[in-house]
Amino acid sequence: MQTAIINNQFLEKLRQLEKFVGNTPLYPITRLNTKPNVKIYAKLEWQQLSNSVKARAAFNIIKQAVLNGDIHEQKGLIDASSGNTAVAYATIGAKLGIPVTLCVPENASAAKKNALQALGATIIYTSRFGGTDEAQQKANELSLENPLQYFYTNQYANENNWKAHYNGTAQEIWNQTKEKVTHFIAGLGTTGTFVGTSRKLKELNKEIQTISLQPNSAMHGLEGWKHLESAIVPKIYDDTIADENRFVDTYEAFDLIKDAAKFEGLLLSPSAAANLLGALQLAEEIEEGVIVTTFADHASNYPEILETIL
Repeated sequence: MQTAIINNQFLEKLRQLEKFVGNTPLYPITRLNTKPNVKIYAKLEWQQLSNSVKARAAFNIIKQAVLNGDIHEQKGLIDASSGNTAVAYATIGAKLGIPVTLCVPENASAAKKNALQALGATIIYTSRFGGTDEAQQKANELSLENPLQYFYTNQYANENNWKAHYNGTAQEIWNQTKEKVTHFIAGLGTTGTFVGTSRKLKELNKEIQTISLQPNSAMHGLEGWKHLESAIVPKIYDDTIADENRFVDTYEAFDLIKDAAKFEGLLLSPSAAANLLGALQLAEEIEEGVIVTTFADHASNYPEILETIL
């Protein structure tokens, strides 16, 4: 009986939060795009709860865990994150009153570390050299050692990650472009955004081209992205989804941040700039179409990035 009461309380709070997740605007890229018959749009994913795209996956993962009885006031979640998912978990956890423990590489941005502390999350730092792969291993290890304390949400293997985009992001893009989207291009991290959005868009129109992006080297500066050849491939990744796999250069993405601010009025994070770079390169290769990408988060999450564009 007590569990039912707790779940009902959680569900009411989840319903209150749900309206702050998703439904982000589609922003036209006009001055940097030189092709008159090619339209480029980007979902401004920072305009939702926790200021990043990860609100979608974190919310759906927690919601389903609550419904399944895996998370409650006495049993919190544990997961690994390089930053944005961690902040999303902590934001939602603070609202629901559930414990949130996060394994975070020690080289995560200072802004995200400060945000996690302010939101009351427990942070376990892992080596900067091991990245999110090592953080995943640590989270799994702790969950196995303390099964009554932690539920390992495992964003890299949790089906509710990509389903958040399948049921949300893709349908929003379809509606916002008035069913005219021809290309979807986005970077791979947990791969949830790309897999879920692409899978649904392909169902809506099998002619839509889906293009994945990765860093062009294992040692890169795109927080949250994975160079799959040198990293643990997320279990939710489906390598049959992409019509094409492309690689982008970190330095070119960082160079684009300044132009995005000057010509488009956008203060982009490195990962958002990398998505824009991929979209602009694609636009140069086609004669007409409607390209859509996502901007995961804002430069305000990276004060050191803002310094480079002043």
